[in-house]
Amino acid sequence: MAQEPVFTQSQKGFLLHAFTASGAIAGLLSLSAVMNGHIRAGLIWLIICQLIDGLDGPLARRIDIAIHAPQINGHILDLVVDYVTCVVVPVALFVELNMLPKGQEFWFAALIIFTGALWFARTDQETDDHWFNGFPAAWNIVVPTLLILDTDKGIKELSILFLCGLSLSKVQFPHILRVTKFRKITILVAFIYFIALLLLSAQFPNGPMWAKPILVIAPLYIVALSVWKTWFAKESK
Repeated sequence: MAQEPVFTQSQKGFLLHAFTASGAIAGLLSLSAVMNGHIRAGLIWLIICQLIDGLDGPLARRIDIAIHAPQINGHILDLVVDYVTCVVVPVALFVELNMLPKGQEFWFAALIIFTGALWFARTDQETDDHWFNGFPAAWNIVVPTLLILDTDKGIKELSILFLCGLSLSKVQFPHILRVTKFRKITILVAFIYFIALLLLSAQFPNGPMWAKPILVIAPLYIVALSVWKTWFAKESK
């Protein structure tokens, strides 16, 4: 006699929606930790946000969540949570950690919030072959990278202005887990980057020096992919 499953497909769907929504709570815990002076904990919680965001999509496709839990729109939920964890919380960390130009904090923070909101509302946000149009407001990656590398204020300012501009552009960035071209190497680079970020965050500010170059090399690989896709391989999938 076949054993009945612990959860029905519908229950699995709602549990997955709850898992996605928990990313916003992890973001709040990240902000709370930093505000209380626990920067390491804040960085770790931000990484947990990334883990949740990376796992919920594949799981949703696996159980066909739109059919089994249609009362909640998973796509909208994902966008809401991502805006909180990828934009709102990182901007708050920018301010709380005094990483923005003194006297201009509001304007830089407002620019990130503004362009991030516009990017998340784009109707052409993702192509059919899973490339993002414009920088996908991944400030949850930018903030810890700039913090750990201890970049000077000038680099931070230029990075913010440049990336905000890219959010509204047609420059294409890969969806790390879904783009098929160079997928294996892209996932490998992302995995190595993630491990380096985890080690450096857990030991901040005294993380292993060998891991810091990875925080530069991995984004440069993504930049190279973006340049290739945008200007040299428009029809590639």
